[in-house]
Amino acid sequence: MSDFIPSIGFISLGCPKATVDSERLLTRLRVDGYRIAPDYPSADLIIVNTCGFIEDAVTESLDTIGEALRASGKVIVTGCLGVREEIIREAYPELLAITGPERDNQVMAAVHRHLPPPKHPFDRLIPPQGVKLTPAHTAYIKISEGCDHRCSFCVIPHLRGPLRSRAIGEVLEEANRLVEQGVRELLVISQDTSAYGRDQNHKLDFWRGRPLRTDLGSLAQVLGEIAPWVRLHYVYPYPSVDQLIPLMTQELILPYLDMPLQHASPAILRAMRRPAATERILEKLASWREQCPALAIRSTFIVGFPGETEAEFEQLLGFLTEAQLDRVGCFAYSPVSGAAANALPDQVPESVKQERLAQFMTHQARISRAKLKNRVGQELLVMIDRVEPDRCIARGHADAPEIDGEVIIPGVWDVAPGDFIMARITESREHDLVGEPADYEVR
Repeated sequence: MSDFIPSIGFISLGCPKATVDSERLLTRLRVDGYRIAPDYPSADLIIVNTCGFIEDAVTESLDTIGEALRASGKVIVTGCLGVREEIIREAYPELLAITGPERDNQVMAAVHRHLPPPKHPFDRLIPPQGVKLTPAHTAYIKISEGCDHRCSFCVIPHLRGPLRSRAIGEVLEEANRLVEQGVRELLVISQDTSAYGRDQNHKLDFWRGRPLRTDLGSLAQVLGEIAPWVRLHYVYPYPSVDQLIPLMTQELILPYLDMPLQHASPAILRAMRRPAATERILEKLASWREQCPALAIRSTFIVGFPGETEAEFEQLLGFLTEAQLDRVGCFAYSPVSGAAANALPDQVPESVKQERLAQFMTHQARISRAKLKNRVGQELLVMIDRVEPDRCIARGHADAPEIDGEVIIPGVWDVAPGDFIMARITESREHDLVGEPADYEVR
């Protein structure tokens, strides 16, 4: 019997939803007996899971494919950019195969064709939760795929199709399995988390004999009973969000909402094909904070959208002042191939976009710094993420991994990643907090 075990290099680009897709593919590769190569030289074949959401992501994906090809003549491309096969083939005609997202069987068939698996796979070595790309104490859990929105700047429905919710029992079984394997924080993701179950008319399902409605409120309730921390991402401001706030006050899920709002001008929101009731959003934020004072809200915005006037940009800055969001990201609008917004009149010059982006970030930075400064003197429950020689890096409820800030705890402490401790905040920085153990009991 040959001792040769083929080795696959894997590059995962894009958002956490793509990370979940990569984890699923990596698990299948390991079950089939392939080794996962840590670098280019040790890879017999390379898979690149691409992103195609904005043009910067397209450029990064194409550059990465080229780098992989220079390192190895055997490269397979999958993911969102794979839907635009023509531009990939034009740049790299020598690729072994190109597939779109959620085409696992096609990817595996291409791998088997160009690098046959060993005759004795070692699936017994695969942990029950499969291969994870996140630290052992955190995990993304994708509850649906696709999107039914038709935002004029976005091509996700074209790339990933319409909304398709997973069965609530299936999601809960996966969550339970992850927690049994040591996961302490579940990061709930999808293209539109608030819409979960709508495509199934929120039908009744069962998990371990328990009847459950297929909607986000029911799912969050039970996830909160399973895992110590549950964090919701990509939550649109539908009326159903009102059902989540009591779960936060009861500490079943984290008081954290990742809510992509995109703009504040009604005219721009209509051009984006987004909900345009800005005043209603401000009323909702005030109501949610009154019920749950600890609530942290992150959002993303686009500046320089076609037709955006100086007055509408100032309206957006005014909204930031009123909304007092905790964490904010912003992008200068860039055309995406196939998006309806490409045909809109009054495109904003690139220099103006960049000026507005810088002004936006400066404006929000003042708000974020003030909100972090207000935390000095407070005691927060934090999760340890990393233990370094002279400090620990932790996160509080307002800090999503690799997106928001951190809580830095100087010194040497007898803790491990995934432990919870109480921290007293002693200092605030531009994005992070500094603290010390207030209650050294590990939880």
